[in-house]
Amino acid sequence: MLQVALQTATPTPVPTPVVGPEGLAAYWALIRRAVWFVAGFVAVVLVGWFAVEPLVARFVRRRNSNNPTIQEAVSRYVRLLVLVVAFFVAAGTAGYGRFIGDSALVIAAGTLAVGVAGQTVIGSIVSGLVLVVDPEFNVGNYIEWADREGTVQSITLRVTRILTPDGELVTVPNTLLTGQAITRPYGRGRRRIVEHVGVAYEADVAAALDHLTAATEAVDDIVAEPTPKAYVDDFGSDSVVLRVHYWIEDPRRRDIFAVRSAYARAAKERLEAAGITISPASKRELQGRIGVDGAADGTAGGETDGRAD
Repeated sequence: MLQVALQTATPTPVPTPVVGPEGLAAYWALIRRAVWFVAGFVAVVLVGWFAVEPLVARFVRRRNSNNPTIQEAVSRYVRLLVLVVAFFVAAGTAGYGRFIGDSALVIAAGTLAVGVAGQTVIGSIVSGLVLVVDPEFNVGNYIEWADREGTVQSITLRVTRILTPDGELVTVPNTLLTGQAITRPYGRGRRRIVEHVGVAYEADVAAALDHLTAATEAVDDIVAEPTPKAYVDDFGSDSVVLRVHYWIEDPRRRDIFAVRSAYARAAKERLEAAGITISPASKRELQGRIGVDGAADGTAGGETDGRAD
């Protein structure tokens, strides 16, 4: 009985670790996968950082030479994307593709959660990339959107900063700019200006049209081709409304005001020199009673009915 108890209490001997080629063979598969993982990861990172990222950065720099903010942001996001791609490529090269495939449900759930939580930010980033690659949208452009206008100062992956004519710096989400119409009134190298001038009905309309056309010659910034034109636009209640078309080259917003002011002065001088009344005073028919006070000699006053224009 005592012998059985002693045999039961005897500890089980621990096997001695095998050192040598036989021991390394047990870990060879794990070591090989680790080597393939590192090799695949490093290869993708080298190609992405030293080949793909410089090409993308060169393209962005050429399209946005005055916007270093977007250049740095795009380079940063490209490098981050390369790291993500490198991880999945390395995992597939090392033979962990099945493990990643088995975890697809978890990855999908995580992606959905991130997408729902950051849909606004992600939407702005995508919109920012759209604006960056759009050849018609650049830093320095004067744009009009919704009921606002201003000059584009910088384009980031989330927002665009616009300087208004009043000196306000407005930060606009990129989703707002890509979701509605944007107008570039001075973006095509040539712009047509339309002026309206009212003259009296008694004036010589044909002569007024000639004077309005000739007034464009006094402004250097107005081009001769296309030829300036003047038309009768409307018959107003007090005047004949004339319409003038002329063109200027490579306009900027500040130049538009200067050219229109110069033309207005030239047209006014020519019309006044020709005796043509500009924007005559409105005439209104009045009806009612007019009371007349007594004169200084004491005569009684009275009332009269009448009409006055």
